Amino acid sequence: MGHEVTLIPGDGTGPELTEATRRVLEATGVAFDWDVQEAGADVMDQYGGNPLPEHVLDSIKRTGVALKGPITTPVGGGFRSVNVTLRRTLDLFGQVRPCKSYEGVRSRYEHVDLIIVREATEDLYAGIEYEEGSAHAEELSTWIESHGGRVPERSGISIKPLSVEGSRRIFEFGFDYARRNGRRKVTAVHKANIMKFSDGLFLRIAREVAEENSDLEFEDRIVDNLCMQLVQRPEEYDVLVLPNLYGDIVSDLAAGLIGGLGLAPGANFGTHAAVFEPTHGSAPKYAGQNRVNPMAMMLSGMLMLRHLGEEEAADRLEGAIAEVIREGESVTYDMKPTRDDPTAVGTSDVADAIVGKVGARVA
Repeated sequence: MGHEVTLIPGDGTGPELTEATRRVLEATGVAFDWDVQEAGADVMDQYGGNPLPEHVLDSIKRTGVALKGPITTPVGGGFRSVNVTLRRTLDLFGQVRPCKSYEGVRSRYEHVDLIIVREATEDLYAGIEYEEGSAHAEELSTWIESHGGRVPERSGISIKPLSVEGSRRIFEFGFDYARRNGRRKVTAVHKANIMKFSDGLFLRIAREVAEENSDLEFEDRIVDNLCMQLVQRPEEYDVLVLPNLYGDIVSDLAAGLIGGLGLAPGANFGTHAAVFEPTHGSAPKYAGQNRVNPMAMMLSGMLMLRHLGEEEAADRLEGAIAEVIREGESVTYDMKPTRDDPTAVGTSDVADAIVGKVGARVA
């Protein structure tokens, strides 16, 4: 029997990326039993405007592991976010976004090897919002003003909860992940100098957990200072643990250090399930053009192999991807010296090249 995995192709360029990734994963010789589930913009009309039908969630709850292509999130209205809903419904509290340099990538930096660990269920992304002009926003504004605060007129309001329990489990997860992956240091990232009762709590819990994990080095950084230092000397950092919003922003900054989102994989871990997906979006304007870089999703598949205990296959897949990048021939336009390079290949061609190098394991 193969590993049973929920496979969500997604929408936009998602189906192309998912198919390319499925091919390279199967080329490792690891057996999979794929439970294909459709979600995203293409199925919304069938399910009353819901891009994430309940049976998709049921599949992930049953298999415990999902590989997901990117899914479009409406801007400004409609369904809040498939990704946010997945994380909240399945309690996928620990998001991991590795940012690692590969030889041959166009970048101003070399030898970057960071792991972003982002708390993914709390903070400003928890979805506790009140629309400008609504009765709830007015009521909340009145309450705040009666307790010494002030909210400008005609304000939309978002609430930022950071809990003791949520902060403790993300730091326990972060230290454990660092230890299991042979890392040396954990850095807590915050704005506790300004937000003393939310980020201040986050930092306090970080220090408590650090004392319980004294075998690893620990430090903290204010988030704006961290951003500057990442650009100046990223080699000083190893594992960064951040609240939800900062984690989202800093992970994109770190992806920029290694050549862009086309090489930025992602993994979302909870107590009972794990979902693997690329960091980038669905790029619907490129859908069906066989043009988009599949490597971020392939590297997400590599993380999934490690989660499944298939370390040898994961090493071979990552090595094959690294070799294709180093050669620089069978890569998409975004990884060429210029974006209009006529030698750029398509999504499926990248998969062909990696399949040719990965080599199935010998039983």
